[in-house]
Amino acid sequence: DGHSQLLATVVPNCVAYDPAYACELAVIVHDGLRRMYIEQEGIFYYVTCMNENYPHPALPEGATAGILKGMYLLRSGGRRKVRVNLIGSGTILREVLAAAEVLEQEFGVPADVFSATSYSELRRDALDAERWNMLHPEDPPRIPYVRELLGQYPGPFVAASDYMRIVPDQVRQWVPGRFHVLGTDGYGRSDSRTALRGFFEVDRRYVVVAALKALADDGKLDAATVRSAIERFGIDPEKPNPVTV
Repeated sequence: DGHSQLLATVVPNCVAYDPAYACELAVIVHDGLRRMYIEQEGIFYYVTCMNENYPHPALPEGATAGILKGMYLLRSGGRRKVRVNLIGSGTILREVLAAAEVLEQEFGVPADVFSATSYSELRRDALDAERWNMLHPEDPPRIPYVRELLGQYPGPFVAASDYMRIVPDQVRQWVPGRFHVLGTDGYGRSDSRTALRGFFEVDRRYVVVAALKALADDGKLDAATVRSAIERFGIDPEKPNPVTV
């Protein structure tokens, strides 16, 4: 259901999240109980939880607010001038973290990694800020949370999720830099997770290639580096676009 997170956004009182870790889920459920039960808000939640076993870290210090707003910095990369920013959601966050290690260890490109728990909440906040700015032209403008957060980090941005590209694309206009999105556009398949992530081009290999290509497009790397990565990972450049198969 690569479209379910998108469909959830069309319901005004639906609060949708795509957490990767148990700590994120705990924060979301706790806040949902507060809002729905204690505050009696007329809302309901749609939360996607995957049936995949993997280690879950403790709640990062200071991450609670960002989890609820829709995104927070999970891991900082090394200190080098040429760098990239990676954004992951749900189980694909683990592929993004793995891609960050490959980028730094094999290509010398440090990557800051963000966990995006809700693109729809990010979009609603940004639209609310734009509406306020339009109606208060003489006041200092409000800055959307996603722009305020990402604006602190130089370099292009690459986002990957288990959902259609249009889900992260909801915040494209507020991302302060080149924004490349990977997603599962196309018909569903029945296969192993590894095979499906390769088929839909959202695994760590494609995250690395997308990051290198974004840096090349910004003039920070040469195209030969991107080509060598494609060859190293055994990616077929002539492979059919998944959405057409």
